[in-house]
Amino acid sequence: MYQNQLLAARILDTTLDGHNLNDVLGRLAAGVDGPERAQLIDLTHGALRRYGSLRARLDRLLSRPLTEPLIDRLLIVALYQLEATRAAPYAVVDHAVRAAEKLSPRLKSLVNAVLRNAQRRKGELDAELTRDPVAFWNHPEWWIALVRQAWPRDWKKVLDAANQHPPMTLRVNRRQISADGYLHELADAGIEAESLGGDAVRLLRPVPVDRLPGFQSGRASVQDAGAQRAGSWLDVADGMRVLDACAAPGGKTGQLLECHTLDLVALDHDSERLRRVTQNLERLSLQATLATGDAGAPQGWWDGRPFDRILADVPCSASGVARRHPDIKWNRRSNDIRAFAATQRRIMDALWGLLAPGGKMLYATCSIFPGENREQIDAFLARHDDAGLEGDEQLLPDSDHDGFYYARIAKR
Repeated sequence: MYQNQLLAARILDTTLDGHNLNDVLGRLAAGVDGPERAQLIDLTHGALRRYGSLRARLDRLLSRPLTEPLIDRLLIVALYQLEATRAAPYAVVDHAVRAAEKLSPRLKSLVNAVLRNAQRRKGELDAELTRDPVAFWNHPEWWIALVRQAWPRDWKKVLDAANQHPPMTLRVNRRQISADGYLHELADAGIEAESLGGDAVRLLRPVPVDRLPGFQSGRASVQDAGAQRAGSWLDVADGMRVLDACAAPGGKTGQLLECHTLDLVALDHDSERLRRVTQNLERLSLQATLATGDAGAPQGWWDGRPFDRILADVPCSASGVARRHPDIKWNRRSNDIRAFAATQRRIMDALWGLLAPGGKMLYATCSIFPGENREQIDAFLARHDDAGLEGDEQLLPDSDHDGFYYARIAKR
């Protein structure tokens, strides 16, 4: 266990330095698989979901801040194990001391003392942390304030949902099989699941994708039920020319092509991320035209032919998917929302000129903040006299789906 504690501490330290958790996991844990990888993902994701309370707890257990960051992160990981896992407390402490000996032998006694003190003072600390908003809700203060302002009735539910394990939801490839048919295949494979409507199927318990029937042949894909709403919101018909802007990793591209025969261009600014679109399309046996470029600067990639439909799945705070990517909560800053809004505005205005008269653009984010969503749409409509809003929808995270926003705009 102590090797995983040690690796989790390193991953946590790099992530909290402002790096993407999935990228860090891919880099530092490339050779870890099987049960060890599953445990490592739980340690890192779990510690970050609860980082507010773990940070506050550790600060109260230390007489002064630690000068060695990796020991600090190791203690966060071990406190998470004591608080939220079934690991035997004596084993957690013993392995943490062994891990500390690898990092800084002179601090192994401190690690032992802090963790044993954490167990003795648990009741006292629990009571204290209920009075600390960041510790209680496990979100930064500015994030809590924004959610309270945006959703005065539901803010507690929204914050609580962001601290839970996300559902594992599949999109069934209707070109190969119906959702009901795939539910039977899952049952035959011993995997419990239920329909969420349309092509969406939610597993009662997550499983590795290699256990899913026909996954490698494209029978199903992992995609949140909220993300799957994009397909119906875009209002696509066979034969249309469609742009999927900011397409990587290709979930919505695949969904559109599973449902319709389209002349589809999948665009992304990152060629490495665009490779994932290629891989997903190959697995699904589908085809699209892939283009590398900035959605906000079409002169670098557009061929001059207008699109009937544009999916503008723009960069955003990703506040609606924080339970899947818990590093977002701690690496975002309040002024990031303003920066994202500026990028969103630039992309929307640029893409609008590529849309054919009578065409429709679907603006999409995985955000729950109005400044990136309805406020952005209202400002766009005020700038463009030829734009009309056909409808919008804000999804807040719950047991069925993550948080998303959709707005469909028609070009008069």
